[in-house]
This record gives sequence, C-alpha cells and structure tokens, in this order.
Amino acid sequence: MVKRQARGRQRIGEILDAALALFAETGYDRTSTNAIAARAGISPGSLYQYFPNKEAIADALSERLLGELREAHAAAFDDSAVAELPLPDLVSRVVDPLVFFHVANPGAKVLIGEKGQPLHTGVTDRVGALLRARSPHLPDDDVRRTSTVAVQIVAALMGGIVAAPEPERAALVQELKRALTGYLAPPGGL
Repeated sequence: MVKRQARGRQRIGEILDAALALFAETGYDRTSTNAIAARAGISPGSLYQYFPNKEAIADALSERLLGELREAHAAAFDDSAVAELPLPDLVSRVVDPLVFFHVANPGAKVLIGEKGQPLHTGVTDRVGALLRARSPHLPDDDVRRTSTVAVQIVAALMGGIVAAPEPERAALVQELKRALTGYLAPPGGL
C-alpha cells in the first residue's frame, strides 16, 4: 500500500510538472489535458485517474506553487538577524529566494493569481517590518509607502528577469538589487 501511495504522489508530481511546463510554454488556454498527459509520459486515461479536468490540475498546481512561494518568503524573511544585515546583503537575502522561485516556476504568477494576493500583501508587510526594525523613527505612512514601492519594483522587473537568458538574467538581478539598495538607502529609507 505504501509503495502504491508513493507512486501515486510521484505520478501527481509528474503531471503537475508537465502542466507547469506547458502552461509556461503555450499558455493555460492552449494547453490540453492530452498534451499534459503526453508530456508526463502517461495516457489521458491515467491522467483522469488523478485529475478530472485541466482546472483541477491548475488548482493543484497553484496550491503547490503557493507552498513553494511561502517557503521562498520564509527563506527571505524568517531570521531575527536579517534586519541587522548591511543594506546590500539584506536586499540580496530578500531578492535571491524570490528570483529563484520565479525562475524555477515560470508562469507561476499567472497560475497563482488571486490566491497569491495574501502572500503579496504579506511580503509588503514583511518589508515594512524590516523598514521599521532598521529605521524606527520613520512615520508609519512612510514605512507603508516605501515597502509598497520596493515590492512593486521587484514585481515590475521579475517578468523580465525570468524571461532573460543567462548571463543577462544575472545582470538584471544585479540591477534590481542596485535599484532597491539605492531606493532604500538613507536618508529616506533604510
């Protein structure tokens, strides 16, 4: 029974991996369950043993991606000493796991959609908490505004970073970090 469950989890993972790749390559609307099954190396009938339709696959995939995004956020923010880091190190600490997630999961933003809004809000709140820890004198409105702009800078550049081939991707990540460091550097920021 345990081997069967492990094979089932593995098969579900393969289906979700295939769906993610196809959604990123051809888009959600142009991807069929037959194409997902073919990419996963199984018959359409086998796919339907696990998922009744493409929407169920997308739902399961978005839940998996949300979990991975939560882990990326934890890697970026969950350390009591993170606010003590020099600003360039802090920016790298926050940006690198988020870039890694989005590069590893192209198209994740589209799949996660509105389900990701609480995470997006959470990132803005966490950036605000870092601002508050580093600059306790800043007024609340400045903290809120600065954290919102910093998150929007990352969001605006992420699509281009994900789409760029190496070594251009690394150069764009460095430019993102430079922009954030410049924006957050005193006197108005961190």
